[in-house]
Amino acid sequence: MDAELRTSTAPFRDPRYAPRRLDIDRRPGGELVLTNPTPFSTEHQTTVSALDLWAAKAPDRVWLAERSGQGWRTLTFGEAREQVAALAGGLRGVDVVGERPLLILARNGIDHALITYAAMSQGMPVAPVSPQYGLPGANLTRLVHAVEILKPAAVYTEDAALFADGLSADILTGLPVIAARNARAGDIALESLMSGPAAAFAARPEDHAKYLLTSGSTGLPKAVIGTHRNISLNAAQIAACFDDPDPPVMLHSAPWSHSLGANAILHMSLHRGGTLYIDAGQPTAARFGETLRNLREIQPTYMNMVPAGWMLLVDELEADEALARNFFARMRLLQYGGAALGQTVADRIQAVAVRTVGEKISFASGYGATETGPTACNVHWVNDRMGMIGLPLPGTSVRLVPEAGKLDFRVKGPQVTPGYLGRPDLSAAAFDDEGFYRLGDAARFVDPDDPRKGMIFDGRLSENFKLASGTFVTVGDLRIRAIGAIGGAVTDAVVCGEGREALGLLLYPNPNLAQAEILKAVREGLARFNAEAKGSGGRIARAVLLPEPPDPHSGEITDKGYIAQSLARAKHAAAVERLFADPCPPDVMDFA
Repeated sequence: MDAELRTSTAPFRDPRYAPRRLDIDRRPGGELVLTNPTPFSTEHQTTVSALDLWAAKAPDRVWLAERSGQGWRTLTFGEAREQVAALAGGLRGVDVVGERPLLILARNGIDHALITYAAMSQGMPVAPVSPQYGLPGANLTRLVHAVEILKPAAVYTEDAALFADGLSADILTGLPVIAARNARAGDIALESLMSGPAAAFAARPEDHAKYLLTSGSTGLPKAVIGTHRNISLNAAQIAACFDDPDPPVMLHSAPWSHSLGANAILHMSLHRGGTLYIDAGQPTAARFGETLRNLREIQPTYMNMVPAGWMLLVDELEADEALARNFFARMRLLQYGGAALGQTVADRIQAVAVRTVGEKISFASGYGATETGPTACNVHWVNDRMGMIGLPLPGTSVRLVPEAGKLDFRVKGPQVTPGYLGRPDLSAAAFDDEGFYRLGDAARFVDPDDPRKGMIFDGRLSENFKLASGTFVTVGDLRIRAIGAIGGAVTDAVVCGEGREALGLLLYPNPNLAQAEILKAVREGLARFNAEAKGSGGRIARAVLLPEPPDPHSGEITDKGYIAQSLARAKHAAAVERLFADPCPPDVMDFA
């Protein structure tokens, strides 16, 4: 039996999902409302309620672990409960607790988590911003804008020396600074906050827990309000997708300044009593070695990475059987986010799983935004088809309204934000007449005759455009099909051609492949794509490789996890001009 047949006929390891449930309300004009009626727990309605539970139920279980030399610094649930309460008392002792937030300038880490939950336990919101805002050489404009929106009461930094550039911003002058390391004269050492009396947890469900900044892909970033109830119930909704008594074990690197890392990973680990290994690696050729080092030592049960990470990992899994056996030993679920993952890459990963452990692993994605907790939909059934966003979470309703030939995707549920900090005008405009949050995105069904088979992301409603001929270009669909045709040689694409005679693509290359290999795959893939395309609005005339992966800190990757097409075109304006230059430049692939 050949490898392809062996993979296609292999059984799936049980991901321990609960039964899929969906109510469908069909309305006049083609509108639909999809609701998941599955019950979910409302036991935890503050972010620290689960910490109380697990500190009592499993005090010696490791909650968080981070690298410390050759080993790991670990924090159990019992230790976390004690230290969070002590830090909460320390924050009260320096008189910073109130409605104004604690601004966090720090990378992911145990101390970052402790100060986060200490502040939230007192009803004080936290506002983690991208570490890039304050690291050496940072453009302080984004930090200044963040502080103007957030109006923080104090600042926490993991290292006052490392973040000296950010802390030197005039707009932070006079604010108390809490430093875990290298405190300067006048700073408050984090350790000193542990020495006073502990504080009882005082947060209420309606209190603001976190302010997370949007990507700014459609303007300056906004601060999304996440209440304790929003964050806690979104974790409960995700947990209700499973019939799984075992706590998850995760390794993850997504920054806690974004909702995926902050809520769907960090807080989910707490909510389900799981263990999170904090990964300092990154999905780049230069930084992925740290992730591989970690994966050789631990055995996650759940793994979530951006496609660039999966592209790097699959090469290593195919080449290193010991790594593959360790990786798949206890794995129950694989997920991706941040961009489209090609089916070819997923199939290669499944082939390694079958070869090493004899089973396929359910592999899928989800969908949402900072404003939706982040998770509004996910694939909560056995799956190995890429490109799906799934169906609503338990307790969530999705309203699909026909608009310009697409289905406008809107969400209602307990995880949805009440609005934006200090912007009641934007908050009011974000919701429709029935109270559904409007994401500005479109979705379509895998099978229009059977919504229960799930949905596919169908692009931004505002990103489509017309060629000079007047031909309408559906950007989201074209982008996904082009990436699929090329395969794993590229991680994503920007579709260009508004007002021009033909279409072109800016392509983000797979960082683990040689340029010659990428160019060959692009030429062959787009040749096949064009052979099947119909009309000028479906053929790719030109393509060019971008020199580096998309930058989430500039908003090039949105908080919803996809390429902000218009912002990317503006950022790479010179590449767009080169793409359509006459004569065609030597680095541009011409398919005309």
